Formats: sequence, structure tokens, C-alpha cells
Amino acid sequence: MPAIHRNPAAQNRTQALTQTQARPCSAPRRQLLLCALPALAAALLPLAAQAQPDHWPSRAVRMVVPYTPGGGTDAVARQISERVGTLNKWTVVVDNKPGAGGNIGLDAVAKSAPDGYTFGMGQTANLAINPALLPSMPFNPRTDLIPVALVAAQPTVLVVPQDSPWKSVQDLVKAAKADPGGIRQGLASTGTVGHLAGEMLAFKAGIQVLNVPYKGAAPAVTDLLGKQTHYMFGTPQAVYPLLKGGKLRALAVTSAKRLPILPEVPTVAESGYAGFEAVDWKLIVAPKGTPAAIVQKMNTAVNAALQQPAVQQQLQAEGSTALGGSIQDAAQYLLKEQTDWAALIRDAKIRLE
Repeated sequence: MPAIHRNPAAQNRTQALTQTQARPCSAPRRQLLLCALPALAAALLPLAAQAQPDHWPSRAVRMVVPYTPGGGTDAVARQISERVGTLNKWTVVVDNKPGAGGNIGLDAVAKSAPDGYTFGMGQTANLAINPALLPSMPFNPRTDLIPVALVAAQPTVLVVPQDSPWKSVQDLVKAAKADPGGIRQGLASTGTVGHLAGEMLAFKAGIQVLNVPYKGAAPAVTDLLGKQTHYMFGTPQAVYPLLKGGKLRALAVTSAKRLPILPEVPTVAESGYAGFEAVDWKLIVAPKGTPAAIVQKMNTAVNAALQQPAVQQQLQAEGSTALGGSIQDAAQYLLKEQTDWAALIRDAKIRLE
């Protein structure tokens, strides 16, 4: 564990308080509390020093991931945490707290002490979609958490079985308009970017489809291959191997630009829906009240990690794009995403069933 360095002034204050503590307390009973204050202050000085930016971090930093190990958010969190720790000689420990669409983990972050030793890997669903989609939240992303750094963004991929007659987004929309409610969209989970990307397309295209929810990408893909559903918006990790294996066909990606790993696949925006964008971004947050200097240190560390070629290559291989930027960039990005997703959910009258 790194040593805790104290400045001389702090040491002198501690010595003075210790000397005061050593004098016997013979005051009347009502003054006992005043007599105890010097000793209490002396005991708290080392703890206060730990929370000061100059001494941070003096112990392990916790990165809460609100999902299970092995998923996309977990993989990014571990990659960034490891690189931040290596570059700065810090200890960053990943702590998985899954449940409730990410709300359990981020609620734990929001309720943690704002001392700079707890951060969370938030993302689109739990910071921007859930607040507008769910009837209630255990925490308020706008007031209980503060943005620290943008990490990465990943689109979903609109896929159909390889032998589907649909070769484009326009083909899908045409079929859905010819059979309102008869086309089935598989959902890896509700309240996710994949789910909302499908709702966004339906709203913009003016079509009605039947949503079929699953408990994860694997069963959703299995039923897509088995023709139980007609299409789905899946993560690159879930569908890329099947695209390369010739079992699925990609009609579009939901990012503003084409994916480097799927350069031949157009964006939904290119397919006739200008401005269409739905990405699953990762954004590190901290409890409200975390010292600004500590937040800046973490932001600087994350940006340095994202500049590493190995990190960028791994993110690209997973279908993600490194983001980064200032704390202000993260705050503005988050506010825009919260506003945009809330508008879609309101205007399209999206409800969880």
C-alpha cells in the first residue's frame, strides 16, 4: 500500500493536539465534552489527511460494476481499471454488484462516502434510460452522482437470419407495414439500448412490431436462428461470431458512423433515418460531494489509459470506440443523452410490460 505522506503543518497540529490531550481533564462535568474534543481531533487528523487530494489514493480504490462478471460493462471496467492502476501505481479493485438493470450497483455508489475511494462504471441504461422508463429509482443520477470520465461507446447491430428475405432496413420496414404487429423483434433484455433502438426505429418508421423479451442475449439469438423471431438489435459481442460464421446477416449498425469491424454494414441513419443513433456508452461516476481535485485526478488517469494503443485496439475489436475528454465533456454528454432518451420514451409512449 502506498505510504501516506503528511505535510509538516499537519504533523505540528497533531503534536499540539496530542500535548493538549496529555494534560489531565479536571473541568466540571458540563465541560467534559470540551475536554474530549482535542483528543477526538487528534484521532481524526490522519483520516482527514487520507481524503485530501494530495494524499489520494492512500489505499485501494473501488470500481463498482453494476452487472455480473464477464459481460461487456465488466470487461471494459476491468480493462480500464487495470490500465489506470498500472500507469499510476494505484490499486483499483473491481466490485461487481449486479441487479435491477444496474440500479443496485449504482445505488451503492451513490450512497458511498464521497471520499474518492468509490467509483462506478455507469452506462446508458442505468444513467439515462432507467430514470425515464422506470416508475421509480433508488437514486437520482442527476443529483446523487457526478460524472467523472467518458470511457467508450458501442452501438448495437440490427441482425436477421442469413436466409431472411430482408437485405436492408427498408425491407424490414416494408414487411412490418404490410403486417402490423405480425413481425417479432427479439429483446435480449428490456430497458437496454438494444430494446430502445428497436423502439426508436419503430417510432421513426411508423411501424408496429411485437417485442419478445428474453433473459439474455444467448436465448434471444437462439430463437432468432430458430425463426421464432424475425430480427433483433444485438451487441457486437453477441452477434459478430455468427455474422462471420454465416448464420446471421447485419442490416445496419446504430452508431453515427460505421463500425471498423463491420465496414460494409451501413448505419441506420444511412438507411433513411437521419440522426438515428443509439449507443451503449460507459461513463465513470462518483458519489456527489467527492472532492473535485480527486475527480480530476481520476479523469486524467482514465484519459491516459484510453490513449494506450492496446486499450484502443481491444475496444475496437469489441466493436467499441474510445471516448475520453474532460469532466465537463462527460457532464454535457450525459445530460444530452438523458434528455434525448427521455424524449423518445415520452414521445413513443414506451412502457415496460
